[in-house]
Amino acid sequence: MLTVDERTLIADRLRSAERDRAPIPPLIEGHPGLDQADAYEIQLINIRRRAAETVGHKVGLSSRAMQQMMGVDEPDYGHLLADMCLSQTEPADTLRYCYPRVEIEVAFILGDDLPGEGCTEADVLARTEAVAASIELVDSRIVDWRISIADTIADNASAAGYVLGDTRIAPSDVDLTAIDAVLTRNGTQVAAGRSDAVLGDPVRAVAWLARKVAAFGVRLRAGHVVLPGACTRAIDARPGDVFVGEFSELGQVSLSFAGGQR
Repeated sequence: MLTVDERTLIADRLRSAERDRAPIPPLIEGHPGLDQADAYEIQLINIRRRAAETVGHKVGLSSRAMQQMMGVDEPDYGHLLADMCLSQTEPADTLRYCYPRVEIEVAFILGDDLPGEGCTEADVLARTEAVAASIELVDSRIVDWRISIADTIADNASAAGYVLGDTRIAPSDVDLTAIDAVLTRNGTQVAAGRSDAVLGDPVRAVAWLARKVAAFGVRLRAGHVVLPGACTRAIDARPGDVFVGEFSELGQVSLSFAGGQR
């Protein structure tokens, strides 16, 4: 467990790394005592510093393979802020980010607040207004993505941006475990998967998230967007790239990238 001053120092370093697009060495190299509780508190320090409103949350490490790779037995989470909302019609500037990558996910749009500690999958289904196709932009402020679980949690679970498709479907009108998703980059398929890659059912990830954030005094509110985890592996984004996610039942979502050479 770190001291308050140590947590604040790490938060300062991460904030500067994001602002200056200057990734830093893994946090645990300088702070071997950094644990997950510390990391979530560091994440919250920087979230509270941001002027932008919290508009949702994202779940990371929601596949068993990723959890095994990171040596953990549960996902992690980060905050989505209003200034992370991207457009399908305006390119994202690649040079705003350190190591941008994209993932495709089934987004949940809440119609009512979720309960906290006791949240169930039934609660999620009852209080989700709609699901939609989404692309999440992930980025790491840790050099070369050399992250441990504590590194990525402190770094807001590598959250950087997201965009939603136009189609909205009620959760009762689709099998949320059987949505096929294909990602293309510049017209070429680069990844494919299915929604049950997320803990077997993305609804489980949303219920887990509601219970997890309650421990930090956070609630998932009506109108919030929840990204429960990726259907596929993350793909590097480069200047000039155009990504399109095609989802059965949910239609498509796109995200393009502008910016000069690094």
